[in-house]
Amino acid sequence: MPEYLSLKPIDTISESQLHTKWLTRDYFTEKLRIHLKDPSLEVVSLSSCPAVGKGQNFGSIMTRVFVQYKTNGDLEPRTKSYIVKSSFEGDDFANEVMKPYNIYTREMDIYREIIPKLNALLEEIGDMDKMFPETIAVDYDLSTIIFEDLSERQYIMCDKTKGLDMDQTKLCLKKLAKMHATSAVLNEREPGIFNGYDRGMFNRYTNSYGPLYIGNLEACYKTVSQWKDYREYAEKLLALKPKLLEYGKQAFDLTDGHVNVFAHGDFWINNVMFNQEPNQQPNDVILIDFQFSCWGSPAIDLHWFFNTSLKEDIRLFQQDELFHYYYKIFVETLKALRFKAKIPSLHTFLLHMAEKDFLVFISGCLMHALVLNEEAEDADFRALVGEDERAMNFKYSIFKNEKVQKNLKRLLPIFDRRGLLDHRD
Repeated sequence: MPEYLSLKPIDTISESQLHTKWLTRDYFTEKLRIHLKDPSLEVVSLSSCPAVGKGQNFGSIMTRVFVQYKTNGDLEPRTKSYIVKSSFEGDDFANEVMKPYNIYTREMDIYREIIPKLNALLEEIGDMDKMFPETIAVDYDLSTIIFEDLSERQYIMCDKTKGLDMDQTKLCLKKLAKMHATSAVLNEREPGIFNGYDRGMFNRYTNSYGPLYIGNLEACYKTVSQWKDYREYAEKLLALKPKLLEYGKQAFDLTDGHVNVFAHGDFWINNVMFNQEPNQQPNDVILIDFQFSCWGSPAIDLHWFFNTSLKEDIRLFQQDELFHYYYKIFVETLKALRFKAKIPSLHTFLLHMAEKDFLVFISGCLMHALVLNEEAEDADFRALVGEDERAMNFKYSIFKNEKVQKNLKRLLPIFDRRGLLDHRD
């Protein structure tokens, strides 16, 4: 288990040293009294440590908080840990980049308004599968969400550099298909509930994340151009630069005739947690982190997930099987919930996926390099989306990774044959 997922409070700091000064015993007492419906509850002590390691999360501050509390019926204090997700405090650069996406308010809305309704729809058909972590509190004033600490229930993150096996992948797809299907039904029953969910990673309002994709493309081009037998591919990569963001936006655009869903928007290995004992098969998975969720094609999540998070042989040779597995559960759930609109056949569904396949190139060539990066020293938000010399040096460094280069050498000929490197009409 990675150290940052351990229940042991490594390098904890006292209440007086917390980086978020508002994160106090009084604050947690108030939130836990409301959540547990017990006005007698008193927090006795509080400590915290970072919940994730450097380079593991770029969109927020994740803090693990260890709480000891007592109620009237307790002889001894109870000890629990919670995950506190909050915005970048005092980081003007990060806040300026994030502002157009409205990620903090949107994610709070999702956990307060959307997720409870998706859970209720599954329960309506007798499906008690849990897709999301329990939410303790949503605080709009402080742009903060408090969650259960899934590691208390032995949920862990997998090693992003190794990728998921078939069992793990199917567990993820089962939950994803149910989330997508329940959202389509929710939108049908409550028209307009997803209005405004149009600010995914690529959208028509901002290019704030443009330097990430463009910078990675430039670093990819620079790397590939040095390989003698790959110069044709390098030229195509360079020619894509002026159109890269537009093609990404087209993949996120709504398309007439498609079944649209509430897409996670950033569905990859670090945004799922597995209940899995060491050296045993996983038995459950929970989906986390909905900052970039949007209303759009299921392809947004499927292409992103398949091309960033799976073991190499599964990613290269078994995607057809995985699309079919997802589709079967997606359709079963829609039918069980009496979805009224036309459900696409598998053939039509796969054609819809192909219409959005530029995301295969973006995720497989540009974003997978970040997933494989093992150097944490310079892996911060400024390096990720910045355009200065330090940021570009970071981007160039991730494409020097031998695993990244092996991946590119294998994928570029395949992607070229599929037309993914060509200009689109």
